[in-house]
Amino acid sequence: MTTPQLLVFATLFGALVLFVWGKWRYDVVGMLALLTLTLTGVVKGNDAFKGFSEPAVITVAAVLVISQALQKTGLVNVLVRGLGRVGNNMSVQVLAMCAVVALLSSIMNNVGALAIMLPVAITLANRAGRSASTLLMPLAFASLLGGMTTLIGTPPNLIISNLRRDLLGEAYNMFSFTPVGVAVAAAGVLYLAFLGWRLLPQRVSGENRADLYRMADYMTEVRLPESSPLAGQRVMDLGKVEGVQVVSLVRGESQRPFPTAFTVLQAGDVLIVEATAAKLTELVEDGQLTLVGNEKITPEQLASDDVTLAEVVVTALSPIVGQSAVSLRLRQRFNINLIAVSRQGQRLRERLVNAKFKAGDVLLVHGPRPSIDEALSTLGCLPLRERALDMVPAGQTRKMLLTGGIFLVAILAATVNLLPVAVSFTAAATLMLLLRLINLRDVYESIEWPILVLLATLIPVGAALSSTGGANLIAETILGLTDGWPVMAVLVVVMILTMNLSDIINNAAAALITAPIAIKIAQGLDANPDAFLIAVAVAASSAFLTPIGHQSNTLVMGPGGYKFSDYWKVGLPMEIIVVAVGAPMIALVWGLS
Repeated sequence: MTTPQLLVFATLFGALVLFVWGKWRYDVVGMLALLTLTLTGVVKGNDAFKGFSEPAVITVAAVLVISQALQKTGLVNVLVRGLGRVGNNMSVQVLAMCAVVALLSSIMNNVGALAIMLPVAITLANRAGRSASTLLMPLAFASLLGGMTTLIGTPPNLIISNLRRDLLGEAYNMFSFTPVGVAVAAAGVLYLAFLGWRLLPQRVSGENRADLYRMADYMTEVRLPESSPLAGQRVMDLGKVEGVQVVSLVRGESQRPFPTAFTVLQAGDVLIVEATAAKLTELVEDGQLTLVGNEKITPEQLASDDVTLAEVVVTALSPIVGQSAVSLRLRQRFNINLIAVSRQGQRLRERLVNAKFKAGDVLLVHGPRPSIDEALSTLGCLPLRERALDMVPAGQTRKMLLTGGIFLVAILAATVNLLPVAVSFTAAATLMLLLRLINLRDVYESIEWPILVLLATLIPVGAALSSTGGANLIAETILGLTDGWPVMAVLVVVMILTMNLSDIINNAAAALITAPIAIKIAQGLDANPDAFLIAVAVAASSAFLTPIGHQSNTLVMGPGGYKFSDYWKVGLPMEIIVVAVGAPMIALVWGLS
């Protein structure tokens, strides 16, 4: 083993450890891996950042922008329009919803497709009086299955297409992945609809979703008597006390949910405050307040036409991951209150001001509707509130049709090789911007920069694995261990190895690491390299065993109240189905003997 090979293997092993550790975000890990190989001379300085100009990176960015435009103009509402009328049969509900989310994921970002369906699933579950946990994980898995079916469905497909271009001089077209992907996706959706959901526990946010709304557990009513020194002060003066939030004010016959920070308190006012026991005692003693009680506090007391309570889920790429409520200053910066936090189905009992947010946490926030909507975008959270299932936003029909038309033309141009995929979709995204189908702010907010940085940094790392002979060394080891095995059996081994890697690290990273090895194995077997590349693409999108393998899995963990073990119970049969259906289809479509 040469020194460059040792450096590449050590760097990849270190990156793998950091990916699993999860302390640093994967784009940071990717940059560290690239810098390590560059500073040690394995990757030339002039080649270090060539990954940022790769068509795969540009295409991913363009697809994210187009996905946002499809959502903003209401086009995706057309596809979910009939879901409110699918009835209460569980298998029918799961089948319909998984089919729709898989279809959406084939043409847009996986997480975006799932985010659209989360409120719909919760709405249907609430109407049927059923736990939403039986719907959410199947939806997450269906979003991964749908991504397998087209070139733009998921980043691994674009990566594999670029590798084929480098290897054979021609990239895959828009629907090269479709025959195998559709077969696997169909089998997976049927499994989820008729068996998979039955393996899931009946839980949502703990034993009952209403746990978050037991206001008496963490809110109290206090009255300001004539003697209170707080009379004449403003609401913001109470808010300066760490751990105390004024969420509603009752004055005479009027109820004021979410009083403004400048509201002047008067004797006789009744405040609904959220505070820890220690802070409440301090507030009552210092302010000479009278405890009224908390048994009658309900969500309705905190809402009005303009003010609402909303459940939101923290995404894996949210900037608030690792931060606390006190460091974010939610009331001062965003004009909202944090009422409760649920993690893996259980409401946090610790002080909210000090709780560090994690991906998948469900937050109960309170404030004016416009403030919440604006805050969600900045905070990287997704709403779980109910949405209309059968409406296209008013006045949006023209924009919807125009967006759909531009998107279809881009697909057609890429399919018939009129334009490269990156150029076609970038042109479509730019045209949507110029026609004001999407604004500039939405463009930049829709792009998941960590994904782009990860791809751009690991592309040179993957190339170094090949150029140093490291991929060939690993391939020779696998070929030695499988000597005499049928080609199909070796293909299955490659799929299983890629799946296992994708279960613990980002699927794009898994594809970048295993694809060069798969190519060397195909060459060693004198087999069709396309078969092995497609196998890697399918397997890289099959992260079904853990909540950390893909953002979609992480996203449903909090709202569904899932535990780590719930994923492999449903995911292990799914991965078996992927191999059982995918390997024969690959052999059939790509001529593997």
